[in-house]
Amino acid sequence: MKALRLCRLAALTAAAALPIALAAPASAATAVTFDCQADAPIVGPQKVALNQDADVTAPPTVAPGAAFDVVIDPAPNTVPGEVSGNKVKNINTFALKIPIPANSSYVGADLTGGSGLGSTPPTLSVANGVATLSFPGPIAGGATFELPTVTAHLTAGQSGTIETKLGGTSYSDPGLTFKAVASTIIGDLTAPTACFPNPSPVFTTTTIG
Repeated sequence: MKALRLCRLAALTAAAALPIALAAPASAATAVTFDCQADAPIVGPQKVALNQDADVTAPPTVAPGAAFDVVIDPAPNTVPGEVSGNKVKNINTFALKIPIPANSSYVGADLTGGSGLGSTPPTLSVANGVATLSFPGPIAGGATFELPTVTAHLTAGQSGTIETKLGGTSYSDPGLTFKAVASTIIGDLTAPTACFPNPSPVFTTTTIG
């Protein structure tokens, strides 16, 4: 399991960096850049960047109609204790969208492991062809945490390729949302943050045949 690398959010109230479970072909590391906008009170929208690597296991080929798994195994990470001179109190209310790939159907998923995510365990829900990994947190500033390993069980279609990508195309159609809470000279500020991958790479490709 390789380390996830995240850059700190360089805005007043976008007070955290997140680990994201993303897919990468043949267990190779894949770099992703998220374009994020924090809706910061008083100071207004703040644009920030979030960079990350992750590993995933997926088969290169699968027979038509056969079952196969995609395993997403994120590494531990640490919430920054301070951003731009402001104390990070916590990050909370996470939701990461991963569309069910074309030419496949969703059967189920297992979540294992994970730590430091708060008292409520993460869940994975599926609706309208999109899987959403979510949990309320909070995770305190400076704390170390680890997202759970996600094993997604899929069934291949009859032909074509199965490409895994992250959801999200814009701030109004985000693939990742969360809230960051920072302690500032004017009090605690909460910034709802919306992110999308820009560009949006293909993380796994499985050929049916």
